[in-house]
Amino acid sequence: MPIPIINSIASWFLKKRMHQIELFEKYPGEVQNDVLLNLVDKAKNTIIGRDFGFSSIKSYEDFSKKVAVFSYENFSDKIELARKGENNIFWPTKIKWFAKSSGTTNSKSKFIPVSDESLEDCHYAAGKDLLCMYLNNNSDSQLFTGKSLRLGGSKTPYEKNGTFYGDLSAILIDNMPFWAEFSSTPSNKTSLMDDWNYKIEAIINETINENVTSLAGVPSWMLVLLNKIIERSDKKYISEIWPNLEVYFHGGVSFKPYLNQYNNILNNNSMHYYEIYNASEGFFAIQHENNSDELLLMLDYGIFYEFIDMKCFETKEEKIIPLCEVEKNKNYAILITTNAGLWRYKIGDTVKFTSLSPYKIIITGRTKHFINVFGEEVIIENTDNVINRLSSKYNLKIVDYTVAPIFMESNKKGAHEWFIEFNEEPNKNIKIDEIIDKELKKENSDYEAKRYNNFTLEKPKVIKGSKGVFMKWLEINNKLGGQNKIPRLSNNRKFIEKLIGLNN
Repeated sequence: MPIPIINSIASWFLKKRMHQIELFEKYPGEVQNDVLLNLVDKAKNTIIGRDFGFSSIKSYEDFSKKVAVFSYENFSDKIELARKGENNIFWPTKIKWFAKSSGTTNSKSKFIPVSDESLEDCHYAAGKDLLCMYLNNNSDSQLFTGKSLRLGGSKTPYEKNGTFYGDLSAILIDNMPFWAEFSSTPSNKTSLMDDWNYKIEAIINETINENVTSLAGVPSWMLVLLNKIIERSDKKYISEIWPNLEVYFHGGVSFKPYLNQYNNILNNNSMHYYEIYNASEGFFAIQHENNSDELLLMLDYGIFYEFIDMKCFETKEEKIIPLCEVEKNKNYAILITTNAGLWRYKIGDTVKFTSLSPYKIIITGRTKHFINVFGEEVIIENTDNVINRLSSKYNLKIVDYTVAPIFMESNKKGAHEWFIEFNEEPNKNIKIDEIIDKELKKENSDYEAKRYNNFTLEKPKVIKGSKGVFMKWLEINNKLGGQNKIPRLSNNRKFIEKLIGLNN
């Protein structure tokens, strides 16, 4: 299709969709209420709908009183029935796709339902909106003159009992219209390859000579790919290989620890970075301005949002609130009700609101991934910011990191232990432990208080990881590629001890 025609179609869609976005920005409560009542009405004759009396729910107050809160553990029996081919359990239309998610640890795999409605009205709709917002902010974009390099999961969908499971990225690729492949690279066949090591070589072969104008994928894995492409090309920068590259759409993990490395290898002053917030359970938020850390919460994707203040999360004082009651700068756990049949479901992520009109968020971490052994309440947002400043101020090339507590023993005080893999050996004159300590005090007043005069916590200790140690752990645990990620923070030493055992 000629480029001018594509641009005309895109422009028409852009104007139409931006108007719809403005509507939910102005009337968030009304839009969210409509989403909730539509979901309840559609599912009223399902098993879960009859169990919780959906037909009598006429308001959020009714919904909050009648419907239980679910985690994966107390919803998995219903998901297993659906995976065996049973219908109308928690959603009225047949669900044949399940996104397999193993999380960051060795925990048992989760199978998240993906309905036709969530594919079309959530995930694919979000992909279109992402382009809309980018083009709205960059009218001179030449995005459609080339191809998008997508880096997704490494698991082909498998059929069992008439249903399919695999990485969400694989499900999305497998269900895309045939014409979508023409604007993307690598091919669907290569994108869905199982073996990460073979796959990355195949991707390089297919993409290195293409006119790539955009990138899409998880930052950690995309960085591995880009470095390998540079090695293969014998060039110094990505800009020498793909001179028309203009934007990187990223999500899955925080971009802050990787920003400096991307700037170095891309060598492109006009490069745009656009963050998204999506998961197997749905697509939630999109960066809608250039050079912003804030993500616009998308309110019309068939997802109804609720929140729990993390200060009372899983305590007797726990209180669930709707979107209209949230406050700025508080750390909240998210609950979602979706058009794939998840009801008041705890997804395990935490966010802070930076704006209430419209509703904008930043992702702060996970409900189970933090350090609070000594009352310091350190979250991933804190440590990611520290790593970002460490790499940018001192030009340190950090591959990955994790943090765990050192517990108090006899008369010894506790501390934090940082396990950091560097791409290049840091200058010996740079006192990394002191810098981390100083920067974390700026980030977190509770940590600062516990560090006062070494009252509770000693200065942090730093272990330098051997080259490739995180990759070795991922390979051992069959987690290479795709949406798999490193656990950043832990209240125990299980993960860091495994890394220490692999370190040489």
